[in-house]
Amino acid sequence: MNVPYTVDITPRTAGWAYTSLRILTLPPGRAHAFDARDSEWIVLPLSGSCTVETDGQTFELRGRDSVFTAVTDFAYVPRDAHATLTAPAGGRFALAGARCERVLPARYGPARGVPVELRGRGTCSRQVNNFAAAGVFACDRLIAVEVLTPGGNWSSYPPHKHDEHHPGEESELEEIYYFEIAGGEAGFGYQRVTPSHPAGTDVLAEVRTGDAVLIPDGWHGPSIAAPGHDMYYLNVMAGPGAEREWLIRDHPDHAWIRGTWPGQPVDPRLPLYPPDGEEGR
Repeated sequence: MNVPYTVDITPRTAGWAYTSLRILTLPPGRAHAFDARDSEWIVLPLSGSCTVETDGQTFELRGRDSVFTAVTDFAYVPRDAHATLTAPAGGRFALAGARCERVLPARYGPARGVPVELRGRGTCSRQVNNFAAAGVFACDRLIAVEVLTPGGNWSSYPPHKHDEHHPGEESELEEIYYFEIAGGEAGFGYQRVTPSHPAGTDVLAEVRTGDAVLIPDGWHGPSIAAPGHDMYYLNVMAGPGAEREWLIRDHPDHAWIRGTWPGQPVDPRLPLYPPDGEEGR
């Protein structure tokens, strides 16, 4: 039987060392089992709810109707563990992973514990759900957050990078952007990546629901939401650093934009939903 992944990115297929992402679609009543092997994983509901059994524990994930309606709870699956997902009503689930060395305990992450940050100002306003940010939820190497950008706004701006190790200034991290766009099949946005060194990553992509952009290096941003179409993306990151941290360097041609933000209001459409896990707009 074919594995029901609509996205299946591994270190081998990406040509890098650490970061993975699978998008799993489960019909009602179906279960899916996987072995964590050399990676740690987070099971994150995109739509629907599920039960996660792993490492002798059972976690009931309430989930959400969609990525545009609520913060969600999630489950952490340790390296070397076996996990089984069951979704009585069906659903779609992100499996965000990173190769790692330490075996941490299986855990439940409650929606009410997810810090929601409003980042940027004006047309650069966006919402960040820091569910597995460094310093928020303990992992060995995995870092993952959700970003919601109202239609017409730019996020991941100014462009920034994290492809070199500079202590206290920049961390080396591979990154995956996985997109969902409000508005059905008509919804779209754009993602830009510009080279940070000769022959580096150079991407200008139209993105729609289900698309993913891989960023092994380069200045990434902006992520542009078309007017009338809110944009969601899941960022999954991991790297070789001794410290699990997200340190970025802004593009020198565009860093000045941050200086224009003081005094500007945050987009009044934000947050798109309350930060406590309750269904919202």
